Amino acid sequence: MHSNQLHFLNRRHALLGTLGLLALPATHATAAPPAKPKHKRPEVWPHASQVPGGVARLSLGPNAKRPTAFSGDVPLLVLGDAIERTALVGIPLAATPGDASIVVRPESGAEKQIAYTVEPKQYREQRLTVPPRTVDLSPEDEARYERERAHLATVMATLTDLRPDASLQMRVPVPGRRSSSFGLRRVFNGQSRNPHSGMDIAAGTGTPVLAPLPGRVIDTGDYFFNGGTVWLDHGGGLLTMYCHLSRVDVKVGDVLKTGEQLAAVGATGRVTGPHLHWSVMLNRAMVDPALFIAA
Repeated sequence: MHSNQLHFLNRRHALLGTLGLLALPATHATAAPPAKPKHKRPEVWPHASQVPGGVARLSLGPNAKRPTAFSGDVPLLVLGDAIERTALVGIPLAATPGDASIVVRPESGAEKQIAYTVEPKQYREQRLTVPPRTVDLSPEDEARYERERAHLATVMATLTDLRPDASLQMRVPVPGRRSSSFGLRRVFNGQSRNPHSGMDIAAGTGTPVLAPLPGRVIDTGDYFFNGGTVWLDHGGGLLTMYCHLSRVDVKVGDVLKTGEQLAAVGATGRVTGPHLHWSVMLNRAMVDPALFIAA
């Protein structure tokens, strides 16, 4: 037999032998168990973020009746059912990082404290140039601002009941680029002012502003710094505010469903251009609206 033919036959026999081995049933081999499907944990709203300007979600455990909870003397929003109650704590931007606590008062039994920790967070700084009269106020503007501040303090203290099964996931009030401006340490014309307490959303004048949750209109007005403004009450100390509006389409007492129009974007008040300033307040603390919306 020619050497090339012999070489071909040897390779053929070897290959058939290998295929035969591969075809044998794996009677002694242990197959890997099928991978278990990963179950994504359901999202809860708002997301927890225990930093200044964030929200703490504190478990109160099972309780047949909804207990009351307080941060200092300010009532907190308590959600859930008899199986699990949760207190939502809006953490002020001015909060000092470290140990904190709330007081829980059940309908029967002794009150108790629940501790949590406020973690530090460093917010950025932003420098803006605006008309001088909106920074160095005249006596007339100063008096107007003080009157408005006293009125808004009563608005921000609004507290009404909220259905315990209500979802707190919010829809974004207007389409547009959302800035991560919440908490910015703002410097106007070289002078430091309070940090930015909302989310700015870029949108043109006249863009409809829609309610992010069901709510009742509790205030409208034209304010010195905020311009055209609407406040909504969503219950339980959860409020939202919309500023710099070119037009207000609602009146105090109106009840809105999610997605109903309340106003239009503008550039009124202390602004550098048209946009929506959107704030979320929880137990009288301004908190980051991003915690209530999908990314």
